[in-house]
Amino acid sequence: MAQYTIKELEHLSGIKAHTIRIWEQRYCILNPKRTETNIRYYDDADLKSLLNISLLNERGYKISKIAKMGQEQILQMVQQLCDQPCECSHHVSALVAAMVDMCEYKFDRALSTATIQMGFQETMLRVIYPFLNKIGILWQTGNITPAHEHFVSNLIRQKLLVAIDGQVVQWQEDSPTYILYLPEGELHELALLYMNYILRAHKQRVIYLGQNLPFKDLELTYEQFQADFICTVLTSVPEREQVQSYVNRLSERFPASTVYIYGYLTRTDGLVLPDNVKRLSCITEFIAKFN
Repeated sequence: MAQYTIKELEHLSGIKAHTIRIWEQRYCILNPKRTETNIRYYDDADLKSLLNISLLNERGYKISKIAKMGQEQILQMVQQLCDQPCECSHHVSALVAAMVDMCEYKFDRALSTATIQMGFQETMLRVIYPFLNKIGILWQTGNITPAHEHFVSNLIRQKLLVAIDGQVVQWQEDSPTYILYLPEGELHELALLYMNYILRAHKQRVIYLGQNLPFKDLELTYEQFQADFICTVLTSVPEREQVQSYVNRLSERFPASTVYIYGYLTRTDGLVLPDNVKRLSCITEFIAKFN
């Protein structure tokens, strides 16, 4: 069972720690436990309860009224609200709760509801990316296991593949060519898949090479297609101290192309970008290039 500090609850729920303490004292909405060394902590049930209470409170229900409701009534009202057009934070909270339970049905329902309401691209930007940021917090604090991450990543990947498969793309003969790939050993594919979706939505020609690509195969593909752009995501590969040399290698080997790099490792301190390498700080920068 995961253990959360009150600051972690604040990050995950959006409710200030000070407010959580007041709600505890006045309305007894949470029941924190204590470690053997008398340190307060919260468990999964507390997190899910707070996410539901936060959702109702944001939709105008007073905390004093929520505190008088039973758990079953709260769950019913939350489900009704999640089925209605609403702010994205509610969808994100629903995904977090489904992930904690590892419930595919709940996760799929929450994601499908958001997609119906705002479309796939907006759901990715306004729901999935904030949700993935919260996963980062849970990962950093040790409150989810690799199994949780794989569970949600595979479900989101399935949604991306279905969306891409549903695209009908007929690019123009003069369309620029993009090669999309992940370095050898890199398996975090969600961002790259979404870049593929964006490019196809804007009728760009894409050569999608996917995960774990040896550099030699990238070179061979480039020789065949002479791509105008190369896009990659650096999340866990290469090693941090090798990022600069890897970026330099891309620049030197493909001097006639613009190389877009994205991901955690691209924020390495002191990274110097060659002229033909562009760093994307967020995915919306990539989308903006086509607007």
